[in-house]
Amino acid sequence: MPKIGTLDGAGFWKNSYAHQRGKLLKKVNVPEDQIIALVNKKYMELPAALRYEIETSGIDKKELQ
Repeated sequence: MPKIGTLDGAGFWKNSYAHQRGKLLKKVNVPEDQIIALVNKKYMELPAALRYEIETSGIDKKELQ
């Protein structure tokens, strides 16, 4: 079974700027109008399904700089 790439969502969220968070949310297909509402929330305030999507997306932090 191939290893699923994981992203430390909470660590990334804590150490990133709103535009980087927005880039991440866009990559996991969050609609633009929801991105605006979500970028300033704490990571644990995001819906569990969205956190799971972020963590299992296989996105590399370098893609979000």
